[in-house]
Amino acid sequence: QVRLVESGGGLVQPGESLRLSCTASGSILSIYTMAWYRQTPEKQRELVAAVPSGGSTNYADSVKGRFTISRDNAKNSVYLQMNSLKPEDTAVYYCNADIRSAATFARTNYWGQGTRVTVSS
Repeated sequence: QVRLVESGGGLVQPGESLRLSCTASGSILSIYTMAWYRQTPEKQRELVAAVPSGGSTNYADSVKGRFTISRDNAKNSVYLQMNSLKPEDTAVYYCNADIRSAATFARTNYWGQGTRVTVSS
């Protein structure tokens, strides 16, 4: 079994920062792309940022220059540093990862349970 567990959400004021963390646990052989998505009641789930196991990161245009995604392969973790937060960043943020199981060798896409970020004055 593989799980993704997020942390770091909360309530902040516009212009402030938050750092989200996500750690994968379980029977893991390899982790490929790790990413953050977000969703609001008004919008479909959208990609915020992604970082492949090798290669360059990519970001949604709305967060470029404000958010930074990074990963620590030794810890099976991915992070999202969010600076200069805006009210429109308010959403539930989900961690996503492509993981090959050490038990079955199957490659599966996994989602975390989500962490809520609220930006409001």
